[in-house]
Amino acid sequence: MCIIKEASYPALFQAADSASIESQNKFFLYLRSYLIILILAAFFAYLWPDSQLGAISAAFLFLVSLFLLVAMKVEKPDEIWYNGRAVAESVKTISWKWMMHAQPYQKENDEQNFILDLKKILNQNCHLSSILPAVTENQVAITEDMKKVRDMVTDDRKQLYLKERIEDQQKWYSKKSQDLQNKVKQWFWLSVTLHVIAIFLLLLRIKAYKYQFPIEVISTVASAILTWLQAKKFNELSAAYSHTAHEIAFIVSEADSVSSETELSNYVVNSETAFSREHTQWCARRVIY
Repeated sequence: MCIIKEASYPALFQAADSASIESQNKFFLYLRSYLIILILAAFFAYLWPDSQLGAISAAFLFLVSLFLLVAMKVEKPDEIWYNGRAVAESVKTISWKWMMHAQPYQKENDEQNFILDLKKILNQNCHLSSILPAVTENQVAITEDMKKVRDMVTDDRKQLYLKERIEDQQKWYSKKSQDLQNKVKQWFWLSVTLHVIAIFLLLLRIKAYKYQFPIEVISTVASAILTWLQAKKFNELSAAYSHTAHEIAFIVSEADSVSSETELSNYVVNSETAFSREHTQWCARRVIY
């Protein structure tokens, strides 16, 4: 049975996927650096409260943090990240429809309509053209793997779709949901620990008011954690991924009733609609952020 890999999809998918991953990494690098610099500025201000060195160090770090804010505003890596992901997932969806002979690609020679739809996706996101990686000589709009799958008989295509698309998505969403739940717990207990330490130091200051305690530094760290959690949206994404994983389980159970070409087409369309719905909601959450 043919195995669908990343390289099995059209060149536009690979370019959008690469741009999205690169921009996602850049966004969180900027954000991580910004938060670390704010913490360092608070630490230096605490370390040297009455010296010029502390003031100069803090001022320099705040200047760097300002530069990072401007860079994030100008480059907008978060927008490129989720727009690139939207393009990649849209291409993946129509690719599976084409491979499965699903609507609107049920005609025998439907390559031209598929390519036109790829062009529509690119034209609707023409602002990404300048940052998409160049297409290499080995990358094409319709790959050999896609053609092999489309030429399979109905039952073989159904089995491949279940294994390479449905099961793959179910594993991905289930794993991601569990990973995010674990991260929520880790960050929650870290935040609780910092608050307990801050309360303890505040109570300690009542008796030892002559001493300086790094309460402001701890407060800055706690605020940074909150900002990081809001950016990552661990709770929200975990719930959404869990819901989608359960929805895919229902999709899997419906596969037994699929036997004809028309039934397979409807099954694929319904499945891809479910995947697209989750991703559309994901993009909406990123836009709101």
